[in-house]
Amino acid sequence: MYQNYLFDLYGTLVDINTNEYKYSLWKNMAMIYSMGGASYKPAELRKKYDQFLRELIDQLPKDSYTTHPEPQLEYVFQRLFTDKGVPCSMEVAKATGRTFRALSLKYIKLYDGVKELFDAIRSHGGKPYLLSNAQRIFTEPEIRLLGIYDWFEDVMISSDEGCAKPDVMFYQRMLDKHHLDPKETIMIGNDYNTDIRGSYEAGLDSLYLHTNISPEIKGELLAKYVIMSGSLIEARKALFPDT
Repeated sequence: MYQNYLFDLYGTLVDINTNEYKYSLWKNMAMIYSMGGASYKPAELRKKYDQFLRELIDQLPKDSYTTHPEPQLEYVFQRLFTDKGVPCSMEVAKATGRTFRALSLKYIKLYDGVKELFDAIRSHGGKPYLLSNAQRIFTEPEIRLLGIYDWFEDVMISSDEGCAKPDVMFYQRMLDKHHLDPKETIMIGNDYNTDIRGSYEAGLDSLYLHTNISPEIKGELLAKYVIMSGSLIEARKALFPDT
């Protein structure tokens, strides 16, 4: 039995639907920036957002990642102000980013069986951790909203670390930080590449959940456990047959 359970978030524990391509999002964000003194048309704002994001990725120190760099988007939201000559504090940039996320969000909710799986982990002496490819300014408010932030021993988010799954460096940082034995640790996720191949290359067992937002499986699925129904109830029974 495992002692440590690393969880992916979106598509594994949380069902989410966002759309960052819809015109109404960029129209509303352009209005928000313009009302703050940074005048944009929707198309211009989207173009500048993409440009500043690419430039931010290029500026990340190479020693912070090996294969998959991950920037902090608040710096993009901040630069969209300052590029127009408007001063912008980091708090305002983060608030603007959260507004962007809220406007792009269609729905967010927990999958069935999340609480029961965590209860089973705790009752068997295990410790759950979050290892998520995500932006802190989006994800922390969302998991607090859903009431699960305090369920984890630690929340490690790729934007804080500068690297993302399947980069082995991201996995290793969690293992090193908490002195986790890879043989006693399992990754649970819904992406055959970032969660499953990545954890395999980091020396971990994994459980794959094929959920409604899992990407198409291309190549060998390197998971010890495979739940094609995406059911966390089945995942709990696979890990803890006595429940």
